[in-house]
This record gives sequence, structure tokens and C-alpha cells, in this order.
Amino acid sequence: MSTTAAVPAPTATGTTTAGAAPDPARTRRRRTLAQWGFVAPAVLFMLLFFGYPLVRNVVMSFQHYTPSTFFTGKAPFNGLDNWRNVFGDDLFGKALWQTIVFTIGSLIGQFCIGLGLAVFFNRRFPLNGVLRALILLPWLVPMVVSGIVWRRILDQDTGVLNSFLGLFGIGHTPWLTSTHMALLAVILVNIWIGIPFNMVILYGGLQEVPREVYEAASLDGASAWRTFRSVTLPLLKPVITVVLVLGFMSTVKILDLVLALTDGGPADSTQTLGTLTYQNSFVQLDFGAGAVVGNILILISAVFAVFYLRANRNEGK
Repeated sequence: MSTTAAVPAPTATGTTTAGAAPDPARTRRRRTLAQWGFVAPAVLFMLLFFGYPLVRNVVMSFQHYTPSTFFTGKAPFNGLDNWRNVFGDDLFGKALWQTIVFTIGSLIGQFCIGLGLAVFFNRRFPLNGVLRALILLPWLVPMVVSGIVWRRILDQDTGVLNSFLGLFGIGHTPWLTSTHMALLAVILVNIWIGIPFNMVILYGGLQEVPREVYEAASLDGASAWRTFRSVTLPLLKPVITVVLVLGFMSTVKILDLVLALTDGGPADSTQTLGTLTYQNSFVQLDFGAGAVVGNILILISAVFAVFYLRANRNEGK
């Protein structure tokens, strides 16, 4: 009994399909579709929750948008009127300057104290981990809660801080009610909140510095300050860039802390771009002006985001 091997069916061109190489074009198409299949959910999420609100906010800044618009859907375009009104308002210039002072003051305080604590905890000593965990507490508490607690602490008449200072004969300081002291008080509270973030990131960066580098510096007779300035800081440069840029982007738009402490007062002395956006949109119900200030904040953050990405790219080369 003999068996006959199956012969592959001929194709239209007269050749058989057995052992034929896959079509490169079809393989590329399948690979491309598979890649877009993985990327599509993220792209859709970005478009819905970031792209649409951003475009809508830009469009709103050129419209006469009122509370009745939510019911009628009619918001006529008014050109650059909203932008002219915002830039022509003296409060905008004041809020912009106070935002700059608040952001720079907060970043300097948070970074310097956070770096000092990171260097301190980089050594081995008893209860190191426990103390680091305790310092993280301000970072874990919601900012509104921190603002309310500090408002009680800084109260001129019943605050704990003034009661303590009174033991040394220092008069009751109007921390939150003086136009000269309120912004400083808000900056100090924000520094207290931001120290743990700076310390954790910088401490992680210090852990990556090789110990051999410090040993070599010690053998060369370098002092502690010279080692810190010539070894630690240069090797921490990528981490410092991340800390400062992310700190800037979170500080420049801060809102809840200022509202909890001073609500932008007294006499607008703590008004920032973040609180001005809130005041225009939800207090004065001028949504077009609020959108303008919001767009300015987005633009400022975008500039520093580009700086952050370029800095990281340059460090990676």
C-alpha cells in the first residue's frame, strides 16, 4: 500500500504557498496597528482630560462668558477684550509680582533646608529612619488642613506662636493681618510644607553618589565644605534640576494654601495668579478673565516644563 504526499495548492501565479516568506508590508501594518492599539487609550485619555479642557479654556478667554451661558449655551466672542481688561487691571500686576516673590522665596527656603536635611540624614546614626519618617508628616497632611492649622497658630491674639514669643517680651505680631507680614507668613508656611519633598528627592540623589568619590576627596585633603561644593553639588545637578523645576510648577499655581490662610488678603497683599483666577471665575463670575489668568499660568508652567525636558535630555547625552 503506497501513500502519496500532499502537494501544496498552486497559487494564482503558479507557485506554491508552502515555505513562502511573510509579506513585509503586511507585517509592518500589523505591527503599526498593534502599537497604536497600546497607545490609543493613553492618547484618548490625554485628549479628553487634558486636551479638551485646555482648548476650552483658551476659547473661553476670547468669549463673553457669564453664568447664564451655562443655561443658554450662548457665549459671544469679544476678541481681546478679556485680555485687555486683565492686563489693564492693577491687581494683575500686583498678583504677578507677589507670585514671583512667593515662588522664589518658597523655592529657596524649601531647597536650602531640604538639602541640609538630606546631607544630615545621609550619615548613619541611631533613629535615622524614624526622624526621616517624622519629617515626612507635613507632606502627607492635606494642604487645606495645614493651612487651617497654621492659621490658628499664627493668629495674632490667640495663636501659639505669639504666645511663645511673648515669653521673650516680643509683642503680638500680626502675621496674617498685616499687609507687610502676610505674604512672608504664607511663604514660611509653604516652605514648611515643601521641605519633605525636597529632602526625599535630594536624599535619594545623595544615595547614588559613590562613596569612593568622598574617600578620594578625603585622601586629597579636601575640607568638608570643599567636598560639598566640588563633589556633592556637581554630582547632584540632575536631581537639583528636577527638584527646582517640579517645585516651581507646583508652587507657581498654588491656591488652597493661600485661601486657607488669608484668602488673598489683607488688601490683596497675598493675592497670586492662582487666587486671582479663582476670584475672577468663582467670586466675580467673570469666567473670561479667569480663563485669561489661567492661560497665563499654563504658559508659564509650559515654559518651565520645556526647560525641564531639555535639561534632562542634555544630562542624558
